[in-house]
Amino acid sequence: MPRVKSFEMYVKRYEEWFDRNRAVYESELQAVKTLLPEGGTGIEIGVGTARFALPLDIKLGIEPSKAMGEVARKRGIEVIEAVGEDLPLADSQFDFVLMVTTICFLYDIAASFKEAYRVLKSKGAFVIGFVDRDSLLGKKYQKHKDENVFYKEATFYSADEVISYLKKAGFRDFALVQTIFKDLQEVDGIQPVKEGYGEGSFVVVRGWK
Repeated sequence: MPRVKSFEMYVKRYEEWFDRNRAVYESELQAVKTLLPEGGTGIEIGVGTARFALPLDIKLGIEPSKAMGEVARKRGIEVIEAVGEDLPLADSQFDFVLMVTTICFLYDIAASFKEAYRVLKSKGAFVIGFVDRDSLLGKKYQKHKDENVFYKEATFYSADEVISYLKKAGFRDFALVQTIFKDLQEVDGIQPVKEGYGEGSFVVVRGWK
């Protein structure tokens, strides 16, 4: 079952995080932009309140939470209420698929990656932004996950695990970048975006179909 209860109940708290952590959000956005293809038709799976889709000019999103999807619609995004593991979409539709901080809330990561592969056109890109389980922030979230209304039901993954799932789904030719090199409370400006992973807490990986 989709893990949406907290997102239905705490939309305001979710939105406040982005306002309170503006530099973190802007850093993550820059990292995603680094690997997101320019042009073409894209979709964000787990669009939430459109905090990424809107500035990235993505017009269509998948979102299982009614409350979150309603905010995204008010921001001009077309939202389909569905889950990443079972997309109500035809094969080979999109030039790119984006997921940002979504994989930790999936109930079947392998199925969702296969679905992303299915709806992508030949040579389409799958771009995933996530908190690396082995990072400073990932370890902190895991340690205190029971205290967080959103992350208490989350499953965190390491960068190596994400790449492994991508390979099993058929993706290839990976590129990775990372950002957020401090504790969130210490981030006082836009963080750099570096190639690879292992240092930054927020990692973006791109694989091609």
